[in-house]
Amino acid sequence: MDRFLNQWAEAAYTSTGFFWMAVWAFILGYAVSSIIQVFVTEDRMKNLMGDNSIKSISIGSFFGFISSSCSFSALATTKTLFQKGASFIGSLAFLLASTNLVIELGIVISIFLGWQFIVGEYVGGLLLIGISWLIISLVRPNGLIKKARTHLKELTNDDSHSHHEHSDEKHHKQSDEKHHEHESTLTQKWAIVGQKYQMEWNMVWKDVTIGFTIAGLVAAFVPKSFFETLFINTAQGGDYSFLTLLEHAVIGPVAAFFTFIGSMGNIPLAALLYDNGVSFAGVMAFIFSDLVVLPVLRINAKYYGWKMSLFILILLFIALTSTSLIMHYGLDWTGFLPKGATNSIMEQEHFQWDYTTFMNIGFLIISGILLWLGKKGNHSGHHHEMASKGKVFEKVLTTVAYTSYVWLAIGLVLKYIIL
Repeated sequence: MDRFLNQWAEAAYTSTGFFWMAVWAFILGYAVSSIIQVFVTEDRMKNLMGDNSIKSISIGSFFGFISSSCSFSALATTKTLFQKGASFIGSLAFLLASTNLVIELGIVISIFLGWQFIVGEYVGGLLLIGISWLIISLVRPNGLIKKARTHLKELTNDDSHSHHEHSDEKHHKQSDEKHHEHESTLTQKWAIVGQKYQMEWNMVWKDVTIGFTIAGLVAAFVPKSFFETLFINTAQGGDYSFLTLLEHAVIGPVAAFFTFIGSMGNIPLAALLYDNGVSFAGVMAFIFSDLVVLPVLRINAKYYGWKMSLFILILLFIALTSTSLIMHYGLDWTGFLPKGATNSIMEQEHFQWDYTTFMNIGFLIISGILLWLGKKGNHSGHHHEMASKGKVFEKVLTTVAYTSYVWLAIGLVLKYIIL
């Protein structure tokens, strides 16, 4: 019993410590994202993405880059683009860019994993889009695309799915806001920035909470032997054969499929994988896998039908596995491939008076200012993406998130008061 309580205390300490390491990065990332969304307009975006050209893909990627990093938000926006006439690959480019090329994700990766993984994320994100484009060009799933459009049109006309259409209406309102932003004063624009910032946190707080809590649980309760079994040859010091790398790149998405954690919440888990000897390719495959998790599969099936949803799943699985291997060998060829974790996040002292503490204090003040600015505005729609997850799944996430807070609170009491 004492051993379990000590592990509980250690898990809670690790989870909160991981989050403390990343507080300033989250705030900076979401603040920058909110500023870009307000001051960089999206006029004519849908009209410019109607074909399979490089131009369409580039525009989709660019607007994905300046959008939110929330996977569920990206799914709803992608659905709207596709519904309004954007090509399938243009819409998919937006989806991949909005979950892999966003600024805030790179900042958090830098905290937990280092610059090589930032290169892997951004260069790999572009490769992911390019490989997906190549596969679609070769397969030419025109029949599936046509059926998906038909399915989406039927969904639009079905009153029983009005909660999804409510999400679309919010998107239209946001587009209208952006169309008329030139008429807004600077003060009004910064009020909208504050609202966007609040919206970003509204969309991800549950995923982030659960992700960091799971990271602490894994760190405290899961032995190293588990990772050595799941990811073969993790104990051989970074000298991986092609078959080993392939297994890591395949198992990474499989592990992510059952975690249900979004792109921002799975970074500490990715760092733990790397600490436990998983290859660069395996870790990158895990990070890239936020769009091949079970909730995303279900949402895509609701939007486009199960055949298209499974096609997207297989397409992205092949693309991200290939991308992870290419990035691994590419960095190895240039001599920049990291040779395993040199400064384990488990060995770091999380709470101390260092630059992290001062950065957190400064950015918490900035966060408070942005939230205050947001409350001054009269616009609504902060939760416009949340319906995309589904009411049942949203309730489950909320329950698990609040349960996580109770678990963490008790664990910290055990750590600092009882034990």
